[in-house]
Amino acid sequence: MEWLTGTGRKIVLEEGDITRVAVDAIVNAANSALAGGGGVDGAIHRAGGPEIMRELDGIRRRIGGCPTGSAVATAAGRLPAQYVFHAVGPVYRDGRHGEPELLASCYRKCLNMAEERDVRTVSVPAISTGVYGYPLEEAAGIALREVKAHLEKADTKLQKVVFVLFGKAAYEAYARLLLAGPTFCAPARHRLQ
Repeated sequence: MEWLTGTGRKIVLEEGDITRVAVDAIVNAANSALAGGGGVDGAIHRAGGPEIMRELDGIRRRIGGCPTGSAVATAAGRLPAQYVFHAVGPVYRDGRHGEPELLASCYRKCLNMAEERDVRTVSVPAISTGVYGYPLEEAAGIALREVKAHLEKADTKLQKVVFVLFGKAAYEAYARLLLAGPTFCAPARHRLQ
């Protein structure tokens, strides 16, 4: 499924393996220790090879880790990309402890890092919706809102953002919101009230 801005930039939804999608940069759902893990993080490290972790080891020595709501960049190792943006999403508690703002900040940070590196295409997972427990539809609304706002900027170099979603439920949640048009900009719980 695709959504186009007025200037022809695209949001694309795919169900599948983010490590197999050829783009300029892959966003990784990382942990704050930048130490690898399961889910998307584990898949990216397995497919990208040890050079990604070696680069993260250097980053950890310099800055210690990555705060929630932010991201760091490495080379992509053996992945079909130039860069990996390791974004640290929030652990969901109840949505009233800054989680929406922190999740939005992850996406904004990655999009800004893409601009700094002249990236034209990015693949993105559903950050924080796995073991971090963020409700899928709320997370999708935040992600789509941030990406759409960025792609509509007149001066962006970014041309395409591919949401690579794990499983039918994730794909359908994103697709429902993308089809809804401008209403996807608000988190789902706010639209339903």
